[in-house]
Amino acid sequence: GELGYEDSHELVPGLKPLNPYGESKNEFDKWVLAQTDAPYFWAGLKFFNVYGPNEFHKGRMASVIFHAYNQIKATGGMKLFRSHNPQFKDGEQQRDFVYVKDVCDVMYFLLHHRKNSGLYNLGTGKARTFLDLVRSTFKGMEVQENISFIDTPEDIRDKYQYFTEANMAKLIGIGYKQKFTSLEDGVMEYVKKYLAKNEYC
Repeated sequence: GELGYEDSHELVPGLKPLNPYGESKNEFDKWVLAQTDAPYFWAGLKFFNVYGPNEFHKGRMASVIFHAYNQIKATGGMKLFRSHNPQFKDGEQQRDFVYVKDVCDVMYFLLHHRKNSGLYNLGTGKARTFLDLVRSTFKGMEVQENISFIDTPEDIRDKYQYFTEANMAKLIGIGYKQKFTSLEDGVMEYVKKYLAKNEYC
């Protein structure tokens, strides 16, 4: 995040991901951009924090909403990582949470747009706090809020990101006009229509 959250091709070689997973994705981006023989149209999407139905197979890597729902259902409460950064209060760490249905809409747009090849951010362009997310989950479940904080594990504490927010100017600049689902509306639909009904969750 030190170089910001733009999807400029010029920034890709200078990015320094915090873990092997991120590094593998960036290495692929570098490989793609280095190719001289390419199809007439291609698009690479840099997903931010995607959530929504059909993520059960991801296990511990599923969205915080998925885990919050299950933890609240089992215990009546939700534990979040405490902030170890004086610039952020507990629970006010921020991510760009994007609903999977919006992800599908962007893919559909690019499938039919078929020009302006390149790498594109895919978030909402608006960072929200983990407290916002969990409070929306409690509201969707119609359960009284019960939020506590635990220390971030030491092995990931120095690599923990406190803020991510997609710069969406590039995608909007090629003509994408649909509004992104608000966190409140997305969580409410996910909880009510999928998680609570045990469908695609």
